[in-house]
Amino acid sequence: MNFWETVLCASLASLLAIILGGLHSMGAFRKRRPKEPPLDKGFIPWLGHGITFKKSPLTFLEGMQKKHGDIFTCLVGGNYLHFVLDPFIYEALLKESEEKLDFSKSASMIAFNLFGVQPTQDQHKVAHMNMKHLRGKTLEILNQRLMEKLQHIMLDGKHLRDGERSWQQDGIFHFSYRIIFQATFLTLFGDETGRAALNKEADKESQPMSYGEMFEKFLKFDHLAPQMVIGMLDPQRKEETDHLRNIFWDILSVQKISLNENISDWISEQDRQLAEIGMDETMRTKVMFLFFWVSQVNTGPAIFWILTYLLKHPEAMEAVRDEVDRALKGTGEEVKPGSPFIKATLATIKTPLLDSAILETLRLRASPFMFRTVVQDTDIRMADGREYLVRKGDALLLFPFLAIHMDPEIHPDPHAFKFDRFVSPNGTRKEFYKDGKTLKHSILPFGAGHTKCPGRFLAVNEMKIFVFLMLIYFDIELVNPEEGIPSVEGSSYGFGTVKPSHDIQFKYRLRF
Repeated sequence: MNFWETVLCASLASLLAIILGGLHSMGAFRKRRPKEPPLDKGFIPWLGHGITFKKSPLTFLEGMQKKHGDIFTCLVGGNYLHFVLDPFIYEALLKESEEKLDFSKSASMIAFNLFGVQPTQDQHKVAHMNMKHLRGKTLEILNQRLMEKLQHIMLDGKHLRDGERSWQQDGIFHFSYRIIFQATFLTLFGDETGRAALNKEADKESQPMSYGEMFEKFLKFDHLAPQMVIGMLDPQRKEETDHLRNIFWDILSVQKISLNENISDWISEQDRQLAEIGMDETMRTKVMFLFFWVSQVNTGPAIFWILTYLLKHPEAMEAVRDEVDRALKGTGEEVKPGSPFIKATLATIKTPLLDSAILETLRLRASPFMFRTVVQDTDIRMADGREYLVRKGDALLLFPFLAIHMDPEIHPDPHAFKFDRFVSPNGTRKEFYKDGKTLKHSILPFGAGHTKCPGRFLAVNEMKIFVFLMLIYFDIELVNPEEGIPSVEGSSYGFGTVKPSHDIQFKYRLRF
């Protein structure tokens, strides 16, 4: 062999070693070990099933479940994900020690990908301490503030003085999400009265962004969130998300928010404690954006679906409207031209049918993944006795939407909207069964276990207050009663409340 042949062979060997090393690092040579779940890597190195999963997680997982059963492992964008769809073992998995299945690693990855935040142990402690502001007396204060803000925005500050009853038209998604977006911002982060007083002489360019503009930019960011979570943004979209982050970091800078009036205790206490543990203003601003996003991302779409289902099911609308009318009458308040805003509390408003309709909507349209990082090889025992081993370094995902919400044995005719599905004739919460056993969880829209969403009470209260006020104050009708319920934007499955593929037009007018 001459010199050049030797050089060529050495080069080819080096190139082959690089290629093989790259393929190995991509997981191309991973094999299923004994006791491990069925392994499905797809045909594309590293990417695996990433494209299909990104397009519609639900469609992808339905296909995998038919192929492999209730537990399987898939390669998605360089990550090996174990999916578990057996509802009877969810409780045990969610109680598993963090030495085996850790939530914080997955949560930290998502927080960093979305907001540039990497929470520390001290920050987790601060967040946990402040959960008290999302329940009990402080939650009641938030509820009342939200009820007031919603009435101001819905009624445009008119207090029904003129009794104007002309029809107005809008998209349900745009109308409901825009209003709850602004009302929630004002409830949690306060209003800009103090800031405006300091800037009376400021030129137009330095004025705060309108809530309408802020809302549109929020929708753009939220649309890209699923791709951010799994780290599959192309360069153009990455540039767009960076730009949007910078906009919200400016809006929610701690310096600007500190000038607002009526900031909620939850936000102000959280920021004060983060400052005390040494977090700088830049990172605290990023945390502000994180709290802002989680307070908004699921509620607006959920209200859209609730109103849409009620409008498409006249018997449900009639029953729920009668119930809220009776509930208001029971508080001694009434709505008429010139009357003050409603001040009734949720404690005095008993609406089991509305509560059931909200749960039914969440069953149909809330589809969160519950993430865990596998810290060490862990045994999983299925309800039928089969045992599997999940590998250290992989991710474990539970998907209650497919495992529970859409199971026809648990919820007969699961794709149908049955507004009274969750309420018994005596007004109590129904129990649900599978394989003759009572299920502890018949719906999991906010996760479960110690990582259950701490803002779930506020979120459900926002939905209830919004729908209650809409039905009390307005007649609402679909512009085209024959129009079907919008389909779901497939990529939003697995990331909270799903988004509609398009809006649907409705009209509204004051009832009194």
